[in-house]
Amino acid sequence: MLFVLLISYSNFSFSHTKKTAKEETAALLKESTRLMRAEKFEKSLILSRKTLSKAIAIKDDNLIAASYNTIAANFDQLAEYEKALFYYKKGIIYANRTNNHHLKNWINNNLGNIYCFDKKEYAKGIYYYKKSLKYSTKIADSSEIILTKLNITWAYFDIGKFNLGLPYLDYINKYHKKHGDKSTIVALNMLNGMYYSHVNNPKKANFYFEQAIQLGQQGNEKSDLSFTYQEYANFLFKTKNFEKAYLNLKAYNEIANELNTEEKLKKINVAGINLEIDEYKREIDNIKTNHQLLLEKQSKNKLISISIISILLLIIVFSYLYFQNSQLKQTNKLKDIESKIQEKIITASIDGQEIERKKIAAFLHDNISALLSAAALHLTIFSSKNKNNSEEITKTKAILIQTHYKIRDLSHQLTPSLLTRFGLFYALKDLCEMNSNSTIHFNYHSNVSDDTRYNEDYETRMYYIISELLNNIMKHSEASKAKLTLKEIKSKLHIQVKDNGKGFEIKQYQTIEGFGLNQIKARINTMDGKIKIISKPGEGTTIEIIAPIEYKAKSIV
Repeated sequence: MLFVLLISYSNFSFSHTKKTAKEETAALLKESTRLMRAEKFEKSLILSRKTLSKAIAIKDDNLIAASYNTIAANFDQLAEYEKALFYYKKGIIYANRTNNHHLKNWINNNLGNIYCFDKKEYAKGIYYYKKSLKYSTKIADSSEIILTKLNITWAYFDIGKFNLGLPYLDYINKYHKKHGDKSTIVALNMLNGMYYSHVNNPKKANFYFEQAIQLGQQGNEKSDLSFTYQEYANFLFKTKNFEKAYLNLKAYNEIANELNTEEKLKKINVAGINLEIDEYKREIDNIKTNHQLLLEKQSKNKLISISIISILLLIIVFSYLYFQNSQLKQTNKLKDIESKIQEKIITASIDGQEIERKKIAAFLHDNISALLSAAALHLTIFSSKNKNNSEEITKTKAILIQTHYKIRDLSHQLTPSLLTRFGLFYALKDLCEMNSNSTIHFNYHSNVSDDTRYNEDYETRMYYIISELLNNIMKHSEASKAKLTLKEIKSKLHIQVKDNGKGFEIKQYQTIEGFGLNQIKARINTMDGKIKIISKPGEGTTIEIIAPIEYKAKSIV
């Protein structure tokens, strides 16, 4: 984050009666600021305390806010960020009582720096930067507008929200030459490099990073130069230029170490004033003037009034919400009952279909197919005994055998023999193999042994549900690959059917003819299971089902 401390000792408007006191306070404030810039922090803090006391005594909100800002800036320079934050916040309270938009701009910008640069709380930092931008826009300070927009851009880019930072970057690129200054040129080039790295334009990204480094080496912006080396190294790692990335990372570490050393030296120079610093907050907090006591009393009365009004409003709101909630519960209860009835109707219909399938399959297999086989056998015996191999008899036998096979196949389609004989997992594995062709391949994966058996009705239900899902993929998805995954976890069967097809809008799936997803959902709900559909146009479809397993009843010996 571009770390610019904005300090004010502006000329203030003085009334005739308090001109001397205000001028004296303003002069003390100006001197305390000069001492801070000269890194004489102890003297600056002591003088700032006197300035603040005088400003409070004459009830000048401008001077009070500016004094707090200077105190906070001292702690900021000493890397005492929590104390800096405390005094910046005190300063903004008084600044907001004035029409001094310059002062509001500076303090809000400094708060943004603390939150983004030091605390990494970007949402709060961006909030204060935007408040700063509002005030710099009001006073039409072009250079401050450029600076704040640069900070906002950097904050958004740091958290990967390039689309939000781009409008600010476009503005800076357009007006920096006219209104910006040299102190921000390194950061500007770095931000352009970050953006073009994000949009995968390596040529432009490389150009801006190199330019930022060149300008940084010529100037005094060590902090911005170190960040540039770091971001450039990230870009080079991304483009697999590892050797150059390492060199830039090394350069970043060297400058970072230099900056850390300078900070340590700065702290060593103020060693011995720690007691002074620690007492500072307590002493200032104990300054109680009549002006402050009056404000506190007014604030307390206002708080009591607001509390009473708020309590009354809350009672009204909660009463209304309670009434609405009761009505909503009744409505939802009716909807739940209707939904359960509908699900039971669907389930009963499907159960009826499955029972009829089994009956028809058994009738075809045990009766019709057996009769056809017997007829073919008798015809074979007859032709053998009478040595009659006429063309008509041969064709009749062929028709009987073909009819037998077709009825057997129809019986297996109604109730697959693999499902009945070997169980769900054999049947599903075979189903994937049968449905695979040159257009689509179904991959089968299961952590359950193929010979595992569940309750017969449960296996039948699950088989037809999965069969319907695979059928949907072949009919509607235009996929080239699909995968069926089965897992048994804590007595629940986890099913995932995934394809790489065209996908669809989830909200519209109820209206897509032939999908049958409503019926499947109702079926799963009656089994106390869960179904989740994940799909987007162009991104394929994933359907996940979790259903409690119904195991086979143990036989009693």
